[in-house]
Amino acid sequence: MVDGYFYIDHLSWDSFNESCELQKAVENYKERFGFYPEAILADKIYRNRDNRSYCKKNGIRLSCPPLGRPPRDGRPNKELEKQDMKERNEIEGGFGVGKRRYGLARIMARLKETAESVIMLQFLAINLDR
Repeated sequence: MVDGYFYIDHLSWDSFNESCELQKAVENYKERFGFYPEAILADKIYRNRDNRSYCKKNGIRLSCPPLGRPPRDGRPNKELEKQDMKERNEIEGGFGVGKRRYGLARIMARLKETAESVIMLQFLAINLDR
């Protein structure tokens, strides 16, 4: 989600660990907008060592606590973490609205191709309404 608009980078029916898709999604973002994002507000599954080092190498802030023992004086960027959580709530809320208002929770298509078309059309409707 960028500026309230949803982008689908990967849609799959196979079970897999999606944490390997973060780097591809970031490269798609760079190709789409011409620069890397300032920050990535990701679930815990994306916060592995490979993704952390990739983000650090490209100057991207991955919203997560640092690895290792926490410092004695507490978290240094508590306000930044709070802001990240607010923005992350907006993203999760957008998915909730998509499920309730736009029918993403009620897809009745039986064929894979038809279901994917319905999903894409629903995200198109969400973006058009925006």
